[in-house]
Amino acid sequence: MPLERIVAAAVQIVDEEGAEALSMRTLAQRLGSGTATLYRHFENRAALVAHVVDRMFGGIGIGDDELAAMGWRDACRTTVQAMFDAVSRHRNVAPLLVEGIPVGPNAMAVRERCIAALLADGFPPRVAAHTYATLSRFVLGFAIQIRGHHGADRPDGDGEASTAFRAADPSRYPATAAVSDWLPVPLEDEFRFGLELLLDGLGRLREDG
Repeated sequence: MPLERIVAAAVQIVDEEGAEALSMRTLAQRLGSGTATLYRHFENRAALVAHVVDRMFGGIGIGDDELAAMGWRDACRTTVQAMFDAVSRHRNVAPLLVEGIPVGPNAMAVRERCIAALLADGFPPRVAAHTYATLSRFVLGFAIQIRGHHGADRPDGDGEASTAFRAADPSRYPATAAVSDWLPVPLEDEFRFGLELLLDGLGRLREDG
């Protein structure tokens, strides 16, 4: 059985049922085969998870030439936004990202392009390594948030939280009441705002040498 078909079925299970539903047994059932077939491709579940995660990274459509034409800031912004968009398309993959650092070929390619852009723009190797690690963790944190209970979307900008903020007693929570029209902050807005703060900090770090 082709590896591509197996990994595609594994991603489908995660997308439809959640990361916790992925096992050799459930995957074999989905494919109508035995687990022995799967073990010819994957030593264990961890190996299967690595392929699922790397397939998600394969959906990040950024080419070498595209990033090479950018400065470090635009290269980082483009890479991080593309990673966030990829996770948003496969929201249930987020818990799998916690299980280990992605080192598949697609994940390595994304890392390589981003770090290369940092090095080309004068970032010292140590700072470039820390920068990519920090940006990746930033994406991971939002990837976990983008999933609600059992994978449901998190309500943003309205619903119970919004009503609660608008009803805040100004005498007890004056600051919250003053900004209640802008609470809660939509997750995507929060992501973009936080990313710009990170990039501003990296810019100052680079300038300071």
